[in-house]
Amino acid sequence: MPAVLLAGPPAEPLTLAEAKAYLRVDHEAEDGLIASLLTSARATVEALTRRVLIDQSWRLTRDAWPASGLIPVPVNPLRELLAVKVIDAAGGETALPLGAFTLDTARLPGLIRVDRAAVPAPGRALAGIVLDITAGHGPTANHVPSPLIEAVRVVLAHFYEHRDVPGAGAAFPARLDALVAPFRVTRL
Repeated sequence: MPAVLLAGPPAEPLTLAEAKAYLRVDHEAEDGLIASLLTSARATVEALTRRVLIDQSWRLTRDAWPASGLIPVPVNPLRELLAVKVIDAAGGETALPLGAFTLDTARLPGLIRVDRAAVPAPGRALAGIVLDITAGHGPTANHVPSPLIEAVRVVLAHFYEHRDVPGAGAAFPARLDALVAPFRVTRL
């Protein structure tokens, strides 16, 4: 099931000032570089854990409702179902009542249970179902587990210190794996 990012996080897990303090940078000449590396560090931690840190909006598409009625969510942790639409053969969209869906946000990956008797089949054979969700630990960095914030710091420092080092010399420090391992989401 493809997932498309609709809106990224409103902020990074660290402010620019926090990132500069961690890197011991006291000038403004590299603010753009550090901001870019911070975004890359967050994205790296998200890729390593298969979870997004700060709330983001995503669109999931499906061809049909699953026979089991269970839709595993590829973007975690699942927080909210925003909208569900089915698309007819002519391309018209019909919004479905959110009451026909139940979320299991406690499990990773999250699950959406659909009441198949309460929803119509899509009229389009490919990508006939669209689900918009919010995934993340919360709307601010305060909601992100502290080991994941530390992982972002480790990756940021690594990127900053090794920005000119190609190859094996640029391998992540071993402690990064210890920070992210408990938070990895396994695939179903």
